[in-house]
Amino acid sequence: MHLLIPAVAAGLFALWMAAIAILAVQNATPASLQFFVWQSIQIPIGVILAFSLAMGLLGGSLLIALLAFERSQLLPGADDDD
Repeated sequence: MHLLIPAVAAGLFALWMAAIAILAVQNATPASLQFFVWQSIQIPIGVILAFSLAMGLLGGSLLIALLAFERSQLLPGADDDD
């Protein structure tokens, strides 16, 4: 059972990566992002989607790590596995 959960998680991750790859190939139309007065160069929509996914995954994992670290600092016995 302990090996099943990482295998399922890896499978779901692989499916998401395949979906992003398919979307990136199908959305090759160049687009530019505009934020207030700043405007980016024109890059394919698939690249924008892949970059957004990567930043979301990185930000989410950093947030989880930060919250776990904060919890371990506030509750010294919280990381003990009983």
